[in-house]
Amino acid sequence: MKWAAFRRAKPYTAEGFPAPVSSAEGKVLLWDLEQVAAYRDGGPQPALPEWEDDGDLLDRREAAALLDVQPRSFDTYKTDPRLAGHAVVVCGAEHWPRAAVRAYDAARGTVAGPQGRPRGSGDMVPRDLLPGRIAELLDADPAVTAAQVVDLLGVSTSAAQKHLQQERAARIAARMRAEPGLDAEQAADRLDYPPAVRRTALRAAQELYDTR
Repeated sequence: MKWAAFRRAKPYTAEGFPAPVSSAEGKVLLWDLEQVAAYRDGGPQPALPEWEDDGDLLDRREAAALLDVQPRSFDTYKTDPRLAGHAVVVCGAEHWPRAAVRAYDAARGTVAGPQGRPRGSGDMVPRDLLPGRIAELLDADPAVTAAQVVDLLGVSTSAAQKHLQQERAARIAARMRAEPGLDAEQAADRLDYPPAVRRTALRAAQELYDTR
């Protein structure tokens, strides 16, 4: 079957067609070749392994689920060298070995390394990794403050405030898009952001929502 015909016919929607081995909501759907061949030939479909293997390749949604975070948060995490160095592109979609994601998850507990910021020092977390660290802290505690970020990550107060505002605003806007009719204040409530830390993010969130 030619690709154009495949797209029109969508044989994967037919009853009995094997289920994708990728995330059902992923942008790229992938199937097991042996199962599809068996379906084509009218034979019994071979069973997929029932156990998890460290070599399994996970897409962004599966990796996010393993880390117990939202896919949007994982989009930030994946820039970390501990994950970026293991990325594998399959049919245009990035995947990561289960072992690499598990190792990253185990190492996340050490992220909050330096307690306090030595006088005169530069930012301790590399700038390109800071959004991912901020996302982790918000996943753990939606009410985390800039002062806590300074203590945990060793960054400047201005950097902590800036990245917290950006990440909170992005999450508020994402919640508004996911739940039509929700305003910025209501989205912030759903995300458990206390009033004291949400004020600066609300306007930015509304602007993000209006421009996308």
